[in-house]
This record gives sequence, structure tokens and C-alpha cells, in this order.
Amino acid sequence: MTDPPDPQPIESRVSADDLRRHFAEVPIGPDVVEEGQPSRRIPAAVLVPLVERAGDLSVLLTRRTEHLRDHPGQIAFPGGRTEAADESAIVTALRETEEEIGLARKHVDVLGSLPRYHTGTGFEVTPVVALVSTPFELKPDPFEVAEIFEVPFGFLLDPANHQRLSLEIRGSLREFWAMPFGDYFIWGATAGMLVSLYRFLGSR
Repeated sequence: MTDPPDPQPIESRVSADDLRRHFAEVPIGPDVVEEGQPSRRIPAAVLVPLVERAGDLSVLLTRRTEHLRDHPGQIAFPGGRTEAADESAIVTALRETEEEIGLARKHVDVLGSLPRYHTGTGFEVTPVVALVSTPFELKPDPFEVAEIFEVPFGFLLDPANHQRLSLEIRGSLREFWAMPFGDYFIWGATAGMLVSLYRFLGSR
């Protein structure tokens, strides 16, 4: 995977209005971010929920349960596979989020979608970025979600917290992004999509 040029410097304190303006004015960049090239792609979508509280933003994330077949125990955005009845990636992301963590759609203001993300495990994921208004109630699905937590958006926008790591998997070297935060190891597709958001916000 070839990385695009570094974006312009970003202020760590980005407001909700800044985000709305950027998504309205700046076109999305490359259509696909490649992490791997399996023989088939499973369409999916996730919500990148940016929670507004007293002028500050945080990113809502989940920790998946250990018994799941796909990405057990990993840090993830709420979301999942596209169903036949879903009219768009936005519909998939909102439906899966409501099913997975109980976040009602009335609290979600969709800003736009980032480039599709092709994972090494065969998923073609559309990240849907949205602002989430408070107060809201969550009801996590205990089968899928072990924990829900938030990370300050400023932390995730700081390139000093973006680590480029590598791991040998089935005889081949795989590179990936990671953003450790306290006891949480945010890595793989989730970290990669956050880097994609960071690069989009740094574009002009």
C-alpha cells in the first residue's frame, strides 16, 4: 500500500462547524484505500461517530467480544455487512449502529463518507462520518460488544500518535496503522480509517 503525501497541518481542536464546512467544501480523495487484495470483497459500512460535548469532540468506539468470528476483541467502529435491503452505505452504517450499540438515528447528523477501505480480510468498508448530539442512550448488543468508550478527537488528529507498524501474517509482512490510547490498542482498519479522516481534514 502506497501512502499519499502528508496533509497540511491540522489544528487538534477541530469544531463541529469546521467539520461541516470541510465536508461541504472539499471533495473526497482517492476512492479506495487498499490494505490487502483478497479474491472477493464483502460490502460493509461503519459509522465514525464524533460526539459533541461542550464544544469538544470525541470519537465513540467499541471493543468487540472475544468469541466473534471476524476481528474478535479488537477496537472497532459500530457497523457491519451490507444487507440486500440497504439502499446505501449510509443506511447500512445507521442500521448496524442502532442494532449494535442502540444509538438512535435522531442523534446522528451524517456529514459524508470517506474513501472505501479494502481490508486484508476481504471487506470493502465505507466509513460514514457523523456528528452525534447529546444526550443519548446506548444499549450495546452483548453478543457483539464488550465495551463502548470514547477517545478525544484531538488525540486522534495528532500525527505524533499515529504509529506505522508491521506484522508477519501467514508468511507475508503486513504493515498497518496503530494509535494506542491508554489500555486500548486501536489498530488495523479502524486506525487506518482514522488516518484517512485525518488526511481528508488536512486536504484543501
